[in-house]
Amino acid sequence: MPDLSKEQRIALEAAAFRRLRDHLSERTDVQNIDLMNLAGFCRNCLSNWYREAAEADGIAMTKDESREIVYGMPYDEWRQKYQRDASPEAQAAFAAGATGDRH
Repeated sequence: MPDLSKEQRIALEAAAFRRLRDHLSERTDVQNIDLMNLAGFCRNCLSNWYREAAEADGIAMTKDESREIVYGMPYDEWRQKYQRDASPEAQAAFAAGATGDRH
């Protein structure tokens, strides 16, 4: 493992976060429930983690503000444009609770 300075590590982690955020923004076909069922987290989880990190640093941020950062637009707009009704199978898998973080 390379010997990274704290600043280098933070910069690389931030770049990885931005790439994940951008990837999820491009993959609007992937629904949050599918992410939850397969990976145990979704865009909402990511926005919650972002907000929690901001608050831990003393930065006040609302849920809507952090969601707009992750979604690249207001959450309600994203839902209207891209969210589909979950299939009965996806709903059943979600209800079974095989995932970790619930929101």
